[in-house]
Amino acid sequence: MIAQTIPTNWHEREKLRNKGQFWTPVWLAEAMIEYVAKESDLIFDPATGKGAFFDALLQLKKENVSFYGIDVDEEILKTPTYSDKSCLVEKRDFLKNPPPRKFKAIVSNPPYIRHHRIDEATKIWLKQLTRKITGFTIDGRAGYHIYFLLQALNALEDGGRLAMILPADSCEGIFAEKLWRWIGEKFCVECVLSFDEKAAPFPKLDTNAIVFFIRKIQPTQKLIWAKLDEINAEELSDFVVSNFALTDNFQSLQATERNLDEALKTGLSRPKIETPASKYKLSDFATVMRGVATGANEFFFLTRRQAKDLQIPEEFLKLTVGRTRDVTSGSLTQADMRKLDESSRPTLLLSIDKPFAELPQQVVAYLEKGIESGVSERVLVGLRNPWYKAEKRKIPEMLFAYLGRRNLRFIKNDAGAIPLHCLHCVYTRSKDKIHIESLWTVLNHPDTLANLQFVSKSYGSGALKAEPQKLKNLVIPDYLVEEYKLEIKRVDVQLNFFEIQNA
Repeated sequence: MIAQTIPTNWHEREKLRNKGQFWTPVWLAEAMIEYVAKESDLIFDPATGKGAFFDALLQLKKENVSFYGIDVDEEILKTPTYSDKSCLVEKRDFLKNPPPRKFKAIVSNPPYIRHHRIDEATKIWLKQLTRKITGFTIDGRAGYHIYFLLQALNALEDGGRLAMILPADSCEGIFAEKLWRWIGEKFCVECVLSFDEKAAPFPKLDTNAIVFFIRKIQPTQKLIWAKLDEINAEELSDFVVSNFALTDNFQSLQATERNLDEALKTGLSRPKIETPASKYKLSDFATVMRGVATGANEFFFLTRRQAKDLQIPEEFLKLTVGRTRDVTSGSLTQADMRKLDESSRPTLLLSIDKPFAELPQQVVAYLEKGIESGVSERVLVGLRNPWYKAEKRKIPEMLFAYLGRRNLRFIKNDAGAIPLHCLHCVYTRSKDKIHIESLWTVLNHPDTLANLQFVSKSYGSGALKAEPQKLKNLVIPDYLVEEYKLEIKRVDVQLNFFEIQNA
């Protein structure tokens, strides 16, 4: 199979993201086939794509093993390799219309479709599917691949084997602990394989991949956690064939035995780590909330030229920063915002909180364009009442670049801008300027930033993503709090962020 070329064009990449089709490299597909083919003469792939796993089966010359694959993309199933007599493929939706039988061997690289690309009707159906399989539901922010995992486990015969490659958010998301507790009680997680950046299966994607090797046998409290430091197909295959032997003979990978409870607590995607001890967390000094999600940035987020041409009154516009790369230093200033204006970057958020009948004609005319173009029917936009009503935020003292590799993750908001959802709002409990300056210094200290790994999801190339509810638990070293004389300022009334008004 020809290696997949990841498009650089935005529209083509969007098509790829909507389908979630990313092909498994040969060296990894072969290792996964080695695992599932140990005790079965039929391998089932529920998201067969262009046949990476069938190609691997052919390469391994397992002549007594047949292959059965399904996919929803009819064009993909026309791949010439599928004409082989030991292979049967058909168009079929694994989630909504799975084969009416169970399998001894399942291998899969399911479609990686994130939750915001799943329509509400499908989300409701997936919630029902989850309850049917597990007896409970999981948070709606689970991606499509999570439901493939559940359906695959449900289709596994007693004693059967499953090898599935998934993104790290599968065991780091808000839904993950509940999901993996259930898996650990019903199945035996034999091995979790992670990858160093040099061995990333999808090197051009910001996705930290993990392979799970799972059997439907008596669960155990032990698992093998391994990390591949560099691509070495032969050693990886030998490791799998050896039943994940703990040995120093492998030069390209390291493996260790871990307790399942510990691995679930510290992260199946991460090595065993000791959480640093400290009395202080970010929540002692600040509250965190995500930035504004518009649901249609191209409509609600305007340049100054657009706002002027549309004659939108100033009262309906809020100074806003829209992407992380628009912030080039540890502070966002008014001068930075002017530079963005000069480069024709959007810096103004359309922020309306009035009934339609009370709006000036210029604003009404623009909103009517939004209705005509279908903006008002978008998934997130359509949930608001009225659809054009913007989320509200106070101006935060700091911003946090929640996804990235940059050193200065906490940014002083000297410009007084509101961030879109690419940045978090950090509201300091103390409004004293000296205290804010000290807190900003402490938060960007290497010893504090090193603790982000304990509250973040891991992505490709070393990127970390910290959600607001996790970020508030960021540990701040005791000695820094004492050195910079930070005082904990408690508040008696809990803020209702959905009622926060812009300053």
